[in-house]
Amino acid sequence: MRKTILGTLLILAVCAAAAEKTKSAKPAKPKKPVSTQHSIDLGGTPLRYTATAGTLPLQDAKGATTAEIFFVAYTAVGGTGSAPRPVTFVFNGGPGAASVWLHLGALGPRRVVMTERGVTPPPPPGRVVDNQESWLPFTDLVFIDPVGTGYSRPAKGHKQSEFSGLEEDTRAVADFIRLYATRYRRWGSPKFLVGESYGTTRAENLAGYLQDRYGMNLNGIVLISPVLDFKTIRFGGDNDLPYVLFLPSYTATAWFHKRLAPELQKDLEATLRQAEAFASGSYAPALAQGSALPEGERKRIAQLLARYTGLGEDFVSRSNLRVSMGRFGKELLRSERRTVGRLDSRVVGIDRDAAGSRSEYDPAMPVVKGAFSAAFLAYVAGELGYRSDLSYETLGHVGRWKVPEGRYVNVAGSLRDAMTHNPHLKVLVACGHFDLATPFYAADYTIRHLGLDETLQGHVRLRTYEAGHMMYVNTPSRKKLATDAAAFYAWKP
Repeated sequence: MRKTILGTLLILAVCAAAAEKTKSAKPAKPKKPVSTQHSIDLGGTPLRYTATAGTLPLQDAKGATTAEIFFVAYTAVGGTGSAPRPVTFVFNGGPGAASVWLHLGALGPRRVVMTERGVTPPPPPGRVVDNQESWLPFTDLVFIDPVGTGYSRPAKGHKQSEFSGLEEDTRAVADFIRLYATRYRRWGSPKFLVGESYGTTRAENLAGYLQDRYGMNLNGIVLISPVLDFKTIRFGGDNDLPYVLFLPSYTATAWFHKRLAPELQKDLEATLRQAEAFASGSYAPALAQGSALPEGERKRIAQLLARYTGLGEDFVSRSNLRVSMGRFGKELLRSERRTVGRLDSRVVGIDRDAAGSRSEYDPAMPVVKGAFSAAFLAYVAGELGYRSDLSYETLGHVGRWKVPEGRYVNVAGSLRDAMTHNPHLKVLVACGHFDLATPFYAADYTIRHLGLDETLQGHVRLRTYEAGHMMYVNTPSRKKLATDAAAFYAWKP
């Protein structure tokens, strides 16, 4: 008994000492962001800039850290003029995508080397060169990796699910923007957001949240390959809208792969205007009639649908005049045993066989993933001097994404409210003709249905590019996007 008591007392003493040690030990401080100096030659004019890579902590009301968000910021050195330079906060989509795509694909001072058209992958390993189309000459840049992407992680004791949702993500990214503006003294700078894909959904929600929560009014938003109303891109059920809005992108894809009639192959823009007129003028009303559509009209619509998609009339008729993106991607080049990409329908893939109704994979993703991943890891550790043993999640695992109740997410109303409450806010919408993920006609439809007052309708610019979802991997489109962006930042609507 005595030995048992002594043993118990000894264990309690050891535990107490350990607890006291733990209590008195200070938590490890996050590594401070690393800043380095660089210069880029832009057409004979050198531009010096500071690059800062690191994390900022998100904190709760009690001051406890809930997550660390990784960022890379570029600030021009020795800018001219007395007015503060704009600062632009940039993020990609997914949800679950890190900002590496816009960072090293389009906006940053360094970019990944791709093939000229961006439809085939470059030889490994990926590498970077100076980006002559960087946006740094007209704005400072802050690339944000939301929690669960890149090097951003929840803090100890917190779960990814706390940040994986439309509203949860909005609050976290907004808090980062507020904190960055405070720590780096950018409240007095014109402020812009740039988002791609789901990042455009995030941007629209952020615009209103930043205004309402922090009183931070934005000067502009750039929406690259946007989706604001998910009803426009979700096939299935009784939702006929995507069939109508994807049609012009099917036409562009068939044009690229030379599957249209000779007269439609001559001029892409003219052909797309015809496809849009058919989509909204005849096709949409026909689908709206459902089974009441007269047989004669059904046959006429099937003939025109086949004409503008490059598919067989029998196939579109058997599809009940409703060809989903998955079916289209598999069917268009089936005779050649090839599929077309979702993110970029210029890219072709090879499935195990030519049967089935859906492609086995998106052939556009392998074109970019390996090159961007390797290039970023070498660049951030080498040139920027930031090192981490964490896996950099280019396409992170964010789990189930929580959205408000209801079938479709729609943040178009948030954009309308933000523009109405802040009439100085301007918007640039950039879309690729060969994007089968977020088609350009769906973006056009959403903008036309915002319900903006006529005094604000001119505050939105829509630009299209002969490329896919990541239009910037196509060299001519990257140059055009940079030119359009520079004009947008200088524009005073």
